[in-house]
Amino acid sequence: MDLNFKQLEQDITKNREDITKKLVGFARADALLFWSPEDDLRKEQEQKWMPVIHWADNLINARFKVTTSLEVENAGAETASELKNFMDKLSAKELTAFYLAALNTRSVLLATALVKGHINADEAFELSELEELYQARKWGKEEVAEARRKSIKDTLNSIEKYLAK
Repeated sequence: MDLNFKQLEQDITKNREDITKKLVGFARADALLFWSPEDDLRKEQEQKWMPVIHWADNLINARFKVTTSLEVENAGAETASELKNFMDKLSAKELTAFYLAALNTRSVLLATALVKGHINADEAFELSELEELYQARKWGKEEVAEARRKSIKDTLNSIEKYLAK
């Protein structure tokens, strides 16, 4: 994966307020908040996702709510405010990594955990693709989906290397 992190960091810095606002809005549809009604998958989500949700809640001082419906839960103004405060304290480098990780994992919770070193890139990938990997185990792998997942994994590994510099 050949990302120009320097240019991205400059762009994020220049548009920091807008980026932060969009990420706060994006948090309402965080992938880790939407659990399967299917028992086996939901149990796996609870086992693997709940520790990250609790960790992020404590770090950010927020209360993210999970659901098994397709309706987006209202996290509340306090959670949104705390998430914005958290992002405002990130360095330009961290916010750049956070932004890219959130887009690739569909989760500000996973982006937070990756940027703060709570999980590594491989763990972020596994957690973000939990449902798809479950379906692939159940029904078999699909070539296009495998290529998409490889791209995401490569991007997350690049983000991890960028943070380590």
